[in-house]
Formats: sequence, structure tokens, C-alpha cells
Amino acid sequence: MISYYYSTKKAEDLTALESFKKGAWIQVERPDEVEVDDLVETYNLDEGLLRDALDPYEVPRIETEEGKTYFYTRVPYKENNQVFTSPLLIILAEDFMMTVSQQKLSLWDRFIDKRIDFYTTQKTKFFFQIFSEITRNYNRFVTEVRKNVARSTDSFGSIGNSEIVQFVRFENTLNNFLSALVPTNVSLQNLLSGVSILKLYEDDKEFIEDIFLLNGQLIESCKSNLKAISNIRDAYSTIMTNNLNRVIKLLTVLTIGLTIPTIVSSLYGMNVALPGAENPLAFWFIIGGIAVIAVVVFSVFYFKDWLN
Repeated sequence: MISYYYSTKKAEDLTALESFKKGAWIQVERPDEVEVDDLVETYNLDEGLLRDALDPYEVPRIETEEGKTYFYTRVPYKENNQVFTSPLLIILAEDFMMTVSQQKLSLWDRFIDKRIDFYTTQKTKFFFQIFSEITRNYNRFVTEVRKNVARSTDSFGSIGNSEIVQFVRFENTLNNFLSALVPTNVSLQNLLSGVSILKLYEDDKEFIEDIFLLNGQLIESCKSNLKAISNIRDAYSTIMTNNLNRVIKLLTVLTIGLTIPTIVSSLYGMNVALPGAENPLAFWFIIGGIAVIAVVVFSVFYFKDWLN
């Protein structure tokens, strides 16, 4: 789907256009083959670079081709209560700015609803506002993960299989975030180094530096949360192993404690003449002997602290 939007500082309202206009924002979502071919031909785009934006595994980077800057990044989104990242291509040209994504992203809602003041004719500022919104979304999801991890830590004793599965999902999410944020920061640093057709003023450079620092903080937060999750899983594994060892030890003690009486009773159950077997009170003597042996064995285990 291809949509056209236009706004200027004089006419602040965002206008949805039927066709292209100089200074417009071209929003492309889930384009089909016909639309891709049309975009390449109409706006003189590099077909290979455009199709890279439709690759779900595309990594953030920056490319320049025939006076246009192709900036690849990844945007977080939520689907079926799980968080993923999807590639987003931002193309900056002399007469327009184009965004291309394979997913329908909620990122654009705040722009289209004019909850963010932006003007399509001010491409550089709009470009930075998009990155600011992407960083805000990352921060929201990282904060959500951090809260869930902290909540699980507070109820550590009741962690079960479902919580372990949730931790694995959190790890996948955070690793995906790192895979997106780290190369994105490299691309932002390239912008500061002048690897683009963007004309950057001092305010623009400060804006990029702020986003760079915020992304750096998010990277450190992701690493910190990954370490916390790893520590929780290791501690949980240690506790489970310790509990299992205690159960095995208790069962071993019970087995040993009952084996000796079982041997005695088995011997007297054989059709063989044994001492005292003909005594009328033999049964009670045997029971008493077994009881004494069991008490002695369990007493030894108890005083040696083998029952704990």
C-alpha cells in the first residue's frame, strides 16, 4: 500500500494526497511486486536496496546511491503478546522522503494523528523525529521487560515452567533489540561523520547525539536485563538441583533404613530352621528386633544430619 502525506509550517494540517507532490512523505507498507516496480521506475530508486527493506532479517545500515540516502533501521512492534522487530527503510531524496516497511507499524499512528508536530517539507527534522519515536518505542518495551523481570524476582519462590518460558521470550526480545540498536548507533555515528546527503546544522548534530546517547542507554539496559534473567535462571536451576538432591538423599536414607529390617524378615520367612523360630513369642521378638535396628539406623542418619 502506498500513501502520500503533505504538510508545511504554514498549513500545519497533515493532508492525505491522492498522488505524489514535491515535498511529500511517501509511506509504503507491505508493497506487492507491482508497487515495488512502480516505485523503482517513478522515483528512480535502486531496486536491490528497495527490496532489502522487505527482507525480515535486514540489519540496520546506511547507503547512498544517485543522490539518495537509504537508511535502514529496525522498529519494535507487538504481536500476539510477543515483541518483535521489523526492518524500516527511510529514503531521503531532494524532493521527497519515503518510508518502506514490510509490517504495518503502529509507529506512524502518532504522526498521522498529528500527536507529533512535523512537516513533510522539513525532511531532515522529520527524519530525526521518526528516530526519536523509534527510540521511545524501544524504551517502552525495554521498561516493560525490566518490570516483568523485577516482578518475577520478587516472587522468586513461586517461579514455574511458564515463567521460565517467559524468560526465554524476554531474552529473545532483548537480543533482537541489541541486534537492532547496536548497528543503528553505528549508522547514526556515520551521519555525524557526514556519510549522507543530509545537510546537518548544529541543532541537528545535537539531536543525533541525543538519540545516540539514548540508544546507548537502551543497549546497556538490554545487557543489564539479559544478565538479570541469566542470574535468575541460574539461581532457579541451582535451587531445583538442590531440592532434587535432597529428595534423592531422603529416599536413599529410607531405602537403606528399610533394607536391613527387610533382610531380617525375609530370612525368617524362609522354610529353614533359624534360632528362636520355634519360640511361641518368636514373631514379637523378630518385630522388636527389626524395630530396634530401624531406630538405630535412623538415629545414626539423624545425628549425622543425613536426613536434611
